[in-house]
Amino acid sequence: MADASSLRDFYAAVAGWTPADVPMGDYADYCMHPTGDAKPVAGICHARGPNADLPPQWLIYITVTDLDQSVQRCREKGGKVLRELRSMGSYGRLAVIQDPAGAVAALLEPIK
Repeated sequence: MADASSLRDFYAAVAGWTPADVPMGDYADYCMHPTGDAKPVAGICHARGPNADLPPQWLIYITVTDLDQSVQRCREKGGKVLRELRSMGSYGRLAVIQDPAGAVAALLEPIK
């Protein structure tokens, strides 16, 4: 979305989630946290930078213990990796995948 900040504010008001900035260079995307929880459950991203060609969608975060292994298994089982592994700063590492049916999700390996 061109104005991810308005969606951040929308879901903060509607779901009671607390946003946290994810630095993306000259702008920030957002991790959304349930009230009182340090672990993010979703991301809200601007439609630019590494997310420029992703369609508007909910990007769920699936926590995994070994991101490299999960990405490899995704490919072996017929999925696609839409965004290669990248750092999410203090949150850990993330990759965006597409399952064989076409659904998109993020795999998140928290910092240990």
